[in-house]
Amino acid sequence: MDTNNIEVSIVIVCMNNLKNLYPCLNSIRQYTTVSYETLVVAYLFSRENLEKVKRDFPWVTFIESNEIRGFSENNNLALKQAKGKYCFVINDDTILLQGTIGYLVDAFDKSSDDVAIISPLILDRNEKVAVCGRPLMNWYTYLLSFLRIRLKRDVKWMNGTGLFQSYNILGAAFMIKTEMFRDVGWFDEYYFFSPEDIALSTKLNKIGYECWVETKSKIIHLEGMTGGSSVSMIKTATLPAGRKGLLHFYSDGKWYLYIVVWLIIFLSLILEMLYHYVKSIGLKKPNVYSVLSLAERNSLKMLFGRKTPKQVFVHYYKLIKND
Repeated sequence: MDTNNIEVSIVIVCMNNLKNLYPCLNSIRQYTTVSYETLVVAYLFSRENLEKVKRDFPWVTFIESNEIRGFSENNNLALKQAKGKYCFVINDDTILLQGTIGYLVDAFDKSSDDVAIISPLILDRNEKVAVCGRPLMNWYTYLLSFLRIRLKRDVKWMNGTGLFQSYNILGAAFMIKTEMFRDVGWFDEYYFFSPEDIALSTKLNKIGYECWVETKSKIIHLEGMTGGSSVSMIKTATLPAGRKGLLHFYSDGKWYLYIVVWLIIFLSLILEMLYHYVKSIGLKKPNVYSVLSLAERNSLKMLFGRKTPKQVFVHYYKLIKND
């Protein structure tokens, strides 16, 4: 393929999970008609799996990532090598449908120069709408969310039809102009496991760019929107790292907001931990409720420390490995 004429660089991070990755790559090959390259970050892959996937998908560029890295760091490994005019960042547990990428490229062609990101309509595994745009998010909206209050102004950013302006994105699937992404420094690597996607789109909005949704473009997100009857022990490390990221993002460097957001996270974790602990009583461990309860307990401990999200993850990840 002529690397000078690549329209889209498709970027995927996969943590040694071929069950997720194979359907995703097969759907790319089946439904993508524009010129593209596919960059897969093979995160903590076994040698056997890496050799197998390279044999089965010779048209994919695999980038090995053998150290502990978060979502932002891993994506940035591939993004910095991207040659396309646009980057299409997707989770490995997604499946493209007919026209997913083509519709997004067409939408950019008819959009103004101020449009930095266009997201597809995100469906769950039953092909029901999961995410169709996301509203502005800050400490105030986070507080209202905790109180189960939704602002009427949020409606304009969500659930539109055709090509419409939104505010925030979901990191599971979005297309962004490569040059703009490069100019803002790619993903912020402070965030280990959320909310790097919200931080990115918020930053773009603040400097005058826009995020849109094209509902003709559809992608299925298999796991993230649907939950399930089981959860991995890795949750006991990712959840506290994620909460630390939320605390950093919503406090926005202001000490008084740090206190407000800290209290919101503290109270929500207490309630969630008690609920999941009660649900786990009488069940054989580990189960989904016991794992979530432990993850929330770890998150509470995190609130009283000064570790970065990555340091938080490493701490609890080591505990899992030592069990």
